[in-house]
Amino acid sequence: MKILLGGIVALVLGVIGLIIWFFDFLMILKGMIPIALILGGALAIYLGIEDIKTSASSEEETPPAPTPEKEKKE
Repeated sequence: MKILLGGIVALVLGVIGLIIWFFDFLMILKGMIPIALILGGALAIYLGIEDIKTSASSEEETPPAPTPEKEKKE
């Protein structure tokens, strides 16, 4: 019950704070967008390079599949 009450108080204070400092919140949000784009782009590049490395190494290690030979029936 204490956790629920604390959550309600935090929610109310957060909404009040957002209303009072809305333009400051938008300024911070605008400042975070370039940082998020840089970090997201760096992560995408890293994952792309790792995917290329993984696919290249799996192609080298995988031997060609044997072809089944037809059995001769006499």
